Order: sequence, then C-alpha cells, then structure tokens
Amino acid sequence: MKLRTDLLEHLTAADILEEAAANQHRYNAEPSFSKTGIGHLSPRSTADSANEAVRSEALIQKLTRRLRKSGKNGARPS
Repeated sequence: MKLRTDLLEHLTAADILEEAAANQHRYNAEPSFSKTGIGHLSPRSTADSANEAVRSEALIQKLTRRLRKSGKNGARPS
C-alpha cells in the first residue's frame, strides 16, 4: 500500500480492522505445546498480492472521498 500521509487522519479503526481481517488467513499460531504466545505470518501468494493491491486502491478511494467530504483539499502532497 502506498502511504498517503494526507489521508491518515481519515483512517478509522474499522478500516484497520478490515485490513487485519483480510490478512488473518495468513497467520499461523504457534504449536499448542509452546507457551510464548507468538505465531507467524505465512508468505503471501500471488493471489494475496493481487487482492492487497485491489484493497489498497479501494481504501485510497474511500479515504479520498472522506477527505473531500470534510472540506479539506484533496490534492496529493508534493
């Protein structure tokens, strides 16, 4: 995802939760006999990368609409 700092103030907890849920299938918990409480993410597939690009563009569009609705300038920073 490309970072658009002008859009960060319009990011909500729901947006973050949605992105976390979209990546949840990649999380592998530790074996049940371990006690560290640590798991890991499995590598992304090509399909995961493509889906992430689509979600990223959709999020940018959503945040851009929120920015315009708030009445602030929606121009990209230089």
